[in-house]
Amino acid sequence: MSQEKKPPTRKTVQQVKYERGRSVYLVIVTATIVLGLSSNPFGLLDNILPASWSAKLKVPRCRCLYGDTCWPSEATFAALAAEVSQPLIYPKPFASACYSPSNSSEECDAVLNHNVDGVWHSNQPGSMQSRNFETYVFPNGTISACYPNSSLGAACEQGSVPVIGVDARTADDVSYAVRFAARNNLRLVIKNTGHDCLGRSSARGSFMLWTHHLKDIEFHETFTPAGSKEVYEKVLTLSAGVQWYEAYETAAKHDRVIVGGLSPGQSNGAAGGWVLGGGHSIISPMFGLGVDNVVEMTVVIANGEILTVNAQLYPDLFWALRGGGGGTFGVLTSVTYKTHPTFPVICGYMSTVIDHPSKANATPVLTKLVTEFMRISPQLADAGWSGYPVIQPDPVTKVPSMWILLIAPNTSWARANGTLNPFFAYARSLAATSKYEDDGSLVVKMGGTYRSESYAAWEKVWLPKVGLVGDNMLMGSRLIPRNVVEQKYEELGALIATFPSTGFFLVSHGKTSEFDPDSVAVHPAWRNTFMHVAFWGTWTDGASAEHIKAVDAWVKDNTEKLTAFAPDTGAYFNEAYMHEANPQQTFFGSHYERLLAIKAKYDPRSLFIVGQGVGHEQWDDSLNCRL
Repeated sequence: MSQEKKPPTRKTVQQVKYERGRSVYLVIVTATIVLGLSSNPFGLLDNILPASWSAKLKVPRCRCLYGDTCWPSEATFAALAAEVSQPLIYPKPFASACYSPSNSSEECDAVLNHNVDGVWHSNQPGSMQSRNFETYVFPNGTISACYPNSSLGAACEQGSVPVIGVDARTADDVSYAVRFAARNNLRLVIKNTGHDCLGRSSARGSFMLWTHHLKDIEFHETFTPAGSKEVYEKVLTLSAGVQWYEAYETAAKHDRVIVGGLSPGQSNGAAGGWVLGGGHSIISPMFGLGVDNVVEMTVVIANGEILTVNAQLYPDLFWALRGGGGGTFGVLTSVTYKTHPTFPVICGYMSTVIDHPSKANATPVLTKLVTEFMRISPQLADAGWSGYPVIQPDPVTKVPSMWILLIAPNTSWARANGTLNPFFAYARSLAATSKYEDDGSLVVKMGGTYRSESYAAWEKVWLPKVGLVGDNMLMGSRLIPRNVVEQKYEELGALIATFPSTGFFLVSHGKTSEFDPDSVAVHPAWRNTFMHVAFWGTWTDGASAEHIKAVDAWVKDNTEKLTAFAPDTGAYFNEAYMHEANPQQTFFGSHYERLLAIKAKYDPRSLFIVGQGVGHEQWDDSLNCRL
């Protein structure tokens, strides 16, 4: 049966103009990206197209947040729920179980007992490893939060925790969530484990994409990247939710090691923000940064397309993802890493207690201890040592004390002792002569070396299981070149000793400096860095907005003091001050303009925006409205 033909639809003059305008608009967007005429094609269009066209063709200037009239309806979210593999999630703050009448006291006790457990925190969609990123400070100083200490009398509120999200179990889940966020102009937040010092894993009124349950792990005896003829042996493919303790266990089963991160319980993500920011490791001096060991990645870009990227496929995006910052170019769903044969290590460790009547940060004896370590650190590095010297307040005396955890791979016990024992002798000499009333009373609780037949065995015994999570914390940092340490160790040691909580990490010499600074997107300063110095300020729950501002000002001031030692370097994007004055230079250096162009190509409407990240300067401080 023949169908009746419908008469052609007559278009109005306005419709014809709109369609022509849309064509012009898309042509200009494409041209500006391909030809490099502008890193912000949408901003360029504001100066070319009539305002009426711009308003109709572009997404709104501000994101749609929970509570806005544009927020998707229940039916719209129900349609999303029908697409993804898991029910939608409704994240809650860490301490919410202590406030809800429907929860038992046992549930609240479980929450409080896991406050310093990084693995536990990572399993809760609304829990951030630094609790201040669950709170929200309004311009008038009012704070929306949910404090574990309910005796403070404050109500449990959502704060900056996203209100709804997708628990992604597949790359398709990620794709559905990304397209949903783009279609509805939502503020999209990507969260894996919540290990984030810049607050990129949370945002008030936002939509969360939780990648924590992407847990596939595959060890390949041989691996050929897509589109390539090159063959790699013994590589490891990790989905985005795999955590380092899981990756380390898999590598060890095959007598291999992998360049990975350190966190309480090794709970930070192995294929997320860590590698996207560069990824330093205690074995970086042997094998380079995390990004130097990546073979291939898969990523979901802003239009929902799932891409496999490597040196042959989308090489520009592959370059950008290796150090250009998390939450910026797309959603990482997997990373394939090189692994390396295991090796024996000598472990060096020391723990001290310092007490002083003033309970000061920079006690004279601490300053002497830190300065001496600074002086000999180049010799230690040349002998193969790497690791984590740290200052933290003693839990009993509250006076900052020093401890170190170092390794020397593939070396003899005698050679290792020959370089490290002089520092232990210096520390014991200080302890023997220190006085409580003067320099401060120093006790060396333990100090020595220990041999492990394999790096994997050392890693399992010595890396911390808990701690460094569950606080309100702001961080500052700088990458310090070797010549600065050699020439200014006294001044640098004296400054570092004033930080009550700090690390001066030997993770960036050796092999790290041998890679071409432009081979990946991470800041070129990494290739000339000897020591990564990071420090942090904390505050207790219930602190006022004024007090929090004071901590922020302290971190800012000391970041500037640290920067003065190495003004032409930069900072590690994953561990840094979140209000840097010049984040483009600080985090990306000479790579910034190239990164901005790549972002415009793959994310032309800036769906992926994070604080201090590439393109963030085109948005207001809230990152909700385009400037």
